[in-house]
Amino acid sequence: MPRLDYTSDCRARLAFEVLANRWDSVVVFTLAENGPLRPRALRARIGGISAKVLNDALRRLESNGLITRQVYAEAPPRVDYELTGAGRALLVPMAAMGEWAARYGDEVLAAQDRFAERRSDQC
Repeated sequence: MPRLDYTSDCRARLAFEVLANRWDSVVVFTLAENGPLRPRALRARIGGISAKVLNDALRRLESNGLITRQVYAEAPPRVDYELTGAGRALLVPMAAMGEWAARYGDEVLAAQDRFAERRSDQC
């Protein structure tokens, strides 16, 4: 496996920045499982996301080339969102991150608890 450089101008950091927002990966995954979808259907499938937050995520993902927005000339107007090739390709590293979280999640949460306890003891 080639060594990646994570300096400020490195493209490897782009992958982490693309999904830095917690909802973006949820939208990508939901579109992969159910897409293409209209915003209302997407929001219903995700659950717990406001219309504004979903709209912001859709704009971010579209600007990064991970989804496409298809507008239909209908009354009322209809818009569908679908993953692009780059969006579908992102599912592989997302699955790897999910496997990492399943394996190390308890360890990370325990470390966070220990850190918070140490901080509260210092106050």
